[in-house]
Amino acid sequence: MDRPTPLTGEHLALDLVNTRPAGHDVLLDPVGAHAWLVTQADRLPHPAGPLSDSDAAGLRAVRAYVEAALLPAVRGDRPPKATLVALTLAQRDAPGHDELGWDGTRVTVTPRREGPYLAQLLATLAAAAGDLLSGPELGRIRQCQGPDCTLLFIPANPRRRWCSPAVCGNRVRVARYYQRHKLPS
Repeated sequence: MDRPTPLTGEHLALDLVNTRPAGHDVLLDPVGAHAWLVTQADRLPHPAGPLSDSDAAGLRAVRAYVEAALLPAVRGDRPPKATLVALTLAQRDAPGHDELGWDGTRVTVTPRREGPYLAQLLATLAAAAGDLLSGPELGRIRQCQGPDCTLLFIPANPRRRWCSPAVCGNRVRVARYYQRHKLPS
């Protein structure tokens, strides 16, 4: 059976939280963590080489902090102070700045972080969490209504109910069809 794949293409902080689809932890080992980083290559610093067990553990730790802050905040509750402090400290480990440039027609802004790769990576993820926690998208976050699905998403359409219409949406539609058409016992 294929392993479930994480939902990607959402806000970076949600993509991080969604790395545990159907109980499978994508970040459990360096190979899975690297594969997830490849899916996020346009938004995260690139690894200089293979990831280590401690790199994957760092990713899991930041994910736990993001999740611990995000879930209460979505309900309108205060996130635990220790969680917010941990996310702040992760950002301090790799200070950032915006690098201004010119692409020939306009000024460009490229975020940059200083420090070792892992510190840059964790700081970028913590900053994305801060952006989501303090921004207008927080109130729009939904949990997938598919059976046994825990993935979070920000719907582009207010009627969206599933993380993926092709996966969870299809499962719900097939189950409804089966219920309507099953033979009486």
